[in-house]
Amino acid sequence: MDAQYEPVIGLEVHAQLLTRSKMFCRCGTTYAGAAANTHICSVCAGFPGVLPVINEHAVELAIRVGLALNCDIAETSRFDRKHYPYPDLPKGYQVSQYDLPLASRGYVTVGNGDDCQQIGIVRVHMEEDTGRLLHRTAADGTVYSLVDLNRSGVPLLEIVSEPEIHSAARAREYVMKLRQILRYIGASSGNMEEGALRCDANVSVRPVGEQTLGAKVEIKNLNSFRMIDRAIQHEIGRQSQALANGGRIEQETRGWDEAAGITLAQRTKEYASDYRYFPEPDLPPLTVSEDRRKAVLGRLAELPDARRARFISQYGVTADDASVLTTARETADYFEAVLTHLGERVPARLAASWVTGELFRLLNRDSLPITETRVTPELLAELVGMVHTGEVNRGSGRMVLEEFYETGGSPRAIATERGLMQISDTDTLTPVVRTVLDNHERAVAEFRGGKQQVIGFLLGQVMKQTRGTADSGTVRTLLLRELSEEPTKGPVPH
Repeated sequence: MDAQYEPVIGLEVHAQLLTRSKMFCRCGTTYAGAAANTHICSVCAGFPGVLPVINEHAVELAIRVGLALNCDIAETSRFDRKHYPYPDLPKGYQVSQYDLPLASRGYVTVGNGDDCQQIGIVRVHMEEDTGRLLHRTAADGTVYSLVDLNRSGVPLLEIVSEPEIHSAARAREYVMKLRQILRYIGASSGNMEEGALRCDANVSVRPVGEQTLGAKVEIKNLNSFRMIDRAIQHEIGRQSQALANGGRIEQETRGWDEAAGITLAQRTKEYASDYRYFPEPDLPPLTVSEDRRKAVLGRLAELPDARRARFISQYGVTADDASVLTTARETADYFEAVLTHLGERVPARLAASWVTGELFRLLNRDSLPITETRVTPELLAELVGMVHTGEVNRGSGRMVLEEFYETGGSPRAIATERGLMQISDTDTLTPVVRTVLDNHERAVAEFRGGKQQVIGFLLGQVMKQTRGTADSGTVRTLLLRELSEEPTKGPVPH
């Protein structure tokens, strides 16, 4: 980007709500893998004369999102008809909210420390999703499109930010934070690869120090974090270069070509008047009483930022571990379940290190969510407790974890059967220590000659002899004791 220009970015994030039926009819929303146009009825297919009915659970989830994003919830909001002639919009208009949205004037906090920023939320409004076009090429090369209306009418939430984002990286971070919140409160799956979360980015650039916004270019349907980052970076560069060369930016809608890594002009950007909004005559105004708002607030799950702060203050885990543990609600729930089984006898920091370190290593290797592992919170608590009490050392604990991660079973039974229980008994370890010293006379001489670091080599030899099951602290004590005097001659005691 040319240093004389700064970007100004506003984002419109569309999230499908986790309801079992569509926004205004009884058709199901679980259509993944279904044949085209098999989850439709006369309402979502746009037949004339039908009457829509508002999905109450969709309203509940929308209020939940508004509260989670620190918004004011409107006592009265309204649905409107938004007209535009797309082939995947069978009615010729979309039922949405315009001048009276459900929620407004909120914010999302992103970043940490000095890099922390509150990004304003202009509005959160409900609408119905459109169908989708399936583009095909015939054998003779003719390109044609088919319309699948299975998605048409799925409850959708649009979250519109203030234009106060100034980098592609911050835009990506903002969308990631939104998805985290939506998943935490059970409002949306946030699965971008399935189209459950999509983003339109409004990008403009202006000379540094200028207060007036430049011409806005909208990049449509960005459906991955990588795409958001790359598309915005490219558009910032394109606009900056055009202005630097004396050109002007047209307000327009552009698409992102992932393969080419460029944005492409699609159409001149519409204004609100182009959509010919007017109130939806078939739906009454939506009212949300103060009692209902309070009831939804009372059911709202603990949000990720609050949970992260609580993990640090209540459990004493590090800030880094707390961030990892609270990235997903399922992980945070898992960790707290481990602590419930451990009680207060084991430091929470030890449990956190086993979840974020050893267990995550295996889950990431297999691309497995924590909800699908054989390592239940109770089993991991059993293993962590054994490490804490010294029954197994950390190295042996890793081997035990790997085995019951693969096959299931009890950590204690596996450690016992495989001979991995830690040896701390001095009567058992003393003969092993003496044998190692007898077999490494040169190392012993070097240690007694002042080369103290040799102790690490000797300790490793004892661990090797005991297959890693010896207690390293006990072994070090015995080594130092034996090395402080001449080795005992004669038979090794049993």
